[in-house]
Amino acid sequence: MFLELLHQPLFEKDTVVFGLLALALGLVFYTSHSENRFFKTFYKYIPALFMAYLIPAIFTTIGLISPEWETIGEGNQIIQHKSNLYYVASRFLLPAALVLMTLSLDLKAVFNLGPKALIMFLTGTVGIIIGGPIAVFLISLVSPETVGGAGPDAVWRGLSTLAGSWIGGGANQTAMLEIYGYNQKLYGGMVFVDIVVANIWMAILLIGIGKSDKIDKWLKSDTSAIERLKNKVSKFSKDVERNPSLNDLMILAAIAFGSVGAAHWAADFLGPFFSEYTAGLENANVRNTLTFLGSSFFWMISIATLIAVGLSFTKARTMEGAGASKVGSVFIYFLVATIGMKMDLSMIFDNVGLVAVGLVWMTIHAVLLIAVAKLIKAPYFFLAVGSQANVGGAASAPIVASAFHPSLATVGVLLAVFGYAVGTIGAIVCTLLMQIIAQ
Repeated sequence: MFLELLHQPLFEKDTVVFGLLALALGLVFYTSHSENRFFKTFYKYIPALFMAYLIPAIFTTIGLISPEWETIGEGNQIIQHKSNLYYVASRFLLPAALVLMTLSLDLKAVFNLGPKALIMFLTGTVGIIIGGPIAVFLISLVSPETVGGAGPDAVWRGLSTLAGSWIGGGANQTAMLEIYGYNQKLYGGMVFVDIVVANIWMAILLIGIGKSDKIDKWLKSDTSAIERLKNKVSKFSKDVERNPSLNDLMILAAIAFGSVGAAHWAADFLGPFFSEYTAGLENANVRNTLTFLGSSFFWMISIATLIAVGLSFTKARTMEGAGASKVGSVFIYFLVATIGMKMDLSMIFDNVGLVAVGLVWMTIHAVLLIAVAKLIKAPYFFLAVGSQANVGGAASAPIVASAFHPSLATVGVLLAVFGYAVGTIGAIVCTLLMQIIAQ
């Protein structure tokens, strides 16, 4: 049967796309370690991790690949197609990476980082809460129709889902959609703004990592606790370092994916159990606040992290010497590439009004973070990870944290998990403020 194709990418099969992403990552690593003067200068300012994100985004923009597309079949029936690569990377490679990167964790040293990480996380949360209503107000002065609408079509209802996503995550975003009853036919536009703005901000944070020393100097921050943790882990890695054998690599695979399997198994019980439990609560506010407990992804990430923390107190931590964090970093880079392929750079101009709201919103979030970081002299690491623990959640906070050092990935996870707990409450407060401004 002949299919009329709509926005069909050149490469549709995930097997082919995965190979293309692998080639892109290989190119990034080859050039980033090249002695060529141009590449040495280029990567001095642009982190390799950012390029691992940008190249797949360019592939999507020019139509080589696509996260999803449509075809028209017999009877003009629209057929939806979707790549499963991000799902596989976020459900298999991400928890595996977290396990491998946490094996050599020094939990006491993580807690010794002090309260500034939590302060910056909460600052990011406040930035999202107040940023929404301020953005609505400012855009309404220029384009009232952009933030207008009535009933289920009211834009403030749709923006509530962004607040849920940017404070907690997907589960909180869905909760806000249910709470405020936004027109689901228009919901796709909000998802688009979420993807565009959040990814632009993540790209800026990744670029900033390449200039973190200069930023820390400007912030007058004390990075000694972070350096002590990095040096302690590095020293331990050097002490146990060895040339990995096939036996070592197979044990690493067993630890990583055995933990992932256990995490998924437990999450498949806990997610539905808590979903049913919270659905039965009489108090609507409590019910909506605890919605995240029904997320299998939340439980999967949490349990994988807990397993890894437990293993860090056993002899399994010596597997760092066989390259545990290096293998975990490979998984993280593939995750970054699949996140990048979700971004079509050309679509930024398709819904300028709502994107403008999102950009103003995120700018307020960023300005508040910078101001507080400057005030308390917090390192850029805490600023970047505190922000991503809000905006990106458990899928991207570890990416940003591990870009500083693999041993720091757990800091991102811990803050992101905390974000799930406060996500719905913060989003409700933000939405109430947006509703007042919109009316």
